[in-house]
Amino acid sequence: MFLATDEALFLTGGTAARRLGKTMPLAPAGRLDRWRQAARHIDWVPDLGARIGSRDWWRGLATCSALCAATIAMAPSLHRPIMGASPRPLTGEARDNARAQAIAPLALGADTGRRMAANALVTHLAEAPERPMVELSATVGSGDRLARVLQRAGVAKDQARAAADLVDQATDGEAIASGTRIALTLGRRPSRMVARPLESMKLRARFDLAVTLTATPKGLALTRQPIAIDRTPLRLQGLAGSSLYRSVRAAGAPAKAVEAYIKALSARMAVGRDVKRSDSFDLILERERAATGETRLGKLLFVGLDHGGRKLQLARLADGDDGQWYDVNGQTERRGAMGMPVAGRVTSSYGKRMHPILGFMRMHKGTDIGAPYGAPIHAIMDGVVQFAGRSGGYGNFVKLAHSGGIASGYGHMSRFAVRSGAHVKQGQVIGYVGSTGMSTGPHLHWEVWKNGVTVNPYSLKLSSVAVLSGAKLRAFRREVQSLMAVRPGR
Repeated sequence: MFLATDEALFLTGGTAARRLGKTMPLAPAGRLDRWRQAARHIDWVPDLGARIGSRDWWRGLATCSALCAATIAMAPSLHRPIMGASPRPLTGEARDNARAQAIAPLALGADTGRRMAANALVTHLAEAPERPMVELSATVGSGDRLARVLQRAGVAKDQARAAADLVDQATDGEAIASGTRIALTLGRRPSRMVARPLESMKLRARFDLAVTLTATPKGLALTRQPIAIDRTPLRLQGLAGSSLYRSVRAAGAPAKAVEAYIKALSARMAVGRDVKRSDSFDLILERERAATGETRLGKLLFVGLDHGGRKLQLARLADGDDGQWYDVNGQTERRGAMGMPVAGRVTSSYGKRMHPILGFMRMHKGTDIGAPYGAPIHAIMDGVVQFAGRSGGYGNFVKLAHSGGIASGYGHMSRFAVRSGAHVKQGQVIGYVGSTGMSTGPHLHWEVWKNGVTVNPYSLKLSSVAVLSGAKLRAFRREVQSLMAVRPGR
């Protein structure tokens, strides 16, 4: 609704009016509105610790007193307790179960955290029960017998012997290899005073045979599980490099095979002096590969060395027990002092030299051969150990007496492999390279005597020749031909 005047046009219908074009003052408010506006500015809960005695402070004190009076007036009586229903006390089995599961102080008799309360149905055990079946494993040690291994594992003596006899029949008397793992299952026994009965047993009886023993009402039953074996030999080839021993080992040959390889070469040449970095080695080993993935290497079958374009090839008879190596023509030659006792290089020859420690010229009565620490030292000829022990500047020293008035000595060893009085064969390991005594580094001092007088080892020319003929020669050549057909590689 609009109200027209001479000055302007007003909008009416409320408590305020606004002039069109310019603002007009509000109309006076009612009494209730004034009270509301005044109440909004009053502090009903002032801080009673500040402005003590002022109007606001007295107002706050009055408000606090009124609230306290209202609380006391509406509170229940303090001298008359409120009655409520209490539960009936638990008795019997319900009380025991509640105490065991309740959370309460242990001082008040609660069982919390200690144990569940036992009732009349609980029967105490005389002893802890045993497992009905026990599965375990045992390992055959070096020189150990199968029956003894089973007895140590807890098998009864008669069952252990019966199981060992069955395995012995399956392997045709061949001994179980050391390190063989045996899986055992032992059954329930009537009392703790007797051994558990053998329920089943599994083991690798031979490289090509696995067996399983199972208990039956009639006794133990054996099941054979043959394993397919590939017997293709392993041929390794490579360069000699700075150390023939280390190069052949790095190619994958075991330590014993490398020692046999160097021993065979030493009978034909001085390995440490004649073998060059550019020479290439060639050797063939027995190898068995099982269908289950295991590989086993055997003895050395073929020895080869390409020495400056001149090939040295040696093999031995398959059924020969003399251990001799023959060349491809069926001829063998044994040399005594021509070969070196260790694989290495000559660092100081026989004769006068400046002593590296004493610092003056002195006669060097032997030959020094530099070799890696721990390298095996071989006897140059068959003989008897005259001395094996500590000997002054020689350190750990071994002296061998040979036929024909010849003796040889080996000094600066790290440890011995023979004792005094022992008989040794040509090529047998008698000790290992070291640096004991008056030594500046790991090497072998090799000394040779002829009728009690020291001589240059390379001045001795001792050799013997043997030649195959007839059927042995034909069989040997067939064997060499089959070995040469083996391809190198793993």
